[in-house]
Amino acid sequence: MTRVDFYHDAEDRLQVACRLVAKAIGQKLRVFIYAPDGETARAMDRLLWTTPAVGFLPHCMAHDKLAAETPVLIGTDDETLPHDDVLLNLGTDRPAHFARFGRLVEIVGRDEADRAAARERFKFYRERGYQIYTHSLGDGNG
Repeated sequence: MTRVDFYHDAEDRLQVACRLVAKAIGQKLRVFIYAPDGETARAMDRLLWTTPAVGFLPHCMAHDKLAAETPVLIGTDDETLPHDDVLLNLGTDRPAHFARFGRLVEIVGRDEADRAAARERFKFYRERGYQIYTHSLGDGNG
């Protein structure tokens, strides 16, 4: 069953996503970053080219011809992917096919709308018996 991790109180959700992607890559896991729209996907792509400042996180868009051999994919549809290790959700809704992944990462920002949407996702996962872990980012660490 999918393990669900909520990282809450994120000042900048995309920066936190970069840190968590780097951590997953360090653990030899493959990551799919679910973006709710093309604008968010492009912003995440740009950020991964520059974060970390002294390293590189190999990534591409999920529809790219190199997707099967790239450890980090970014896209707006999680239906047809070459791997199912980690799904990092940047949307406010739960991704449709999250249960096929070994781990689901939810990043919750500080604004009330984001927190309210996250509470609904948390409730959905809990009611269905998923193992949920919560992590506070309030101290600025990821």
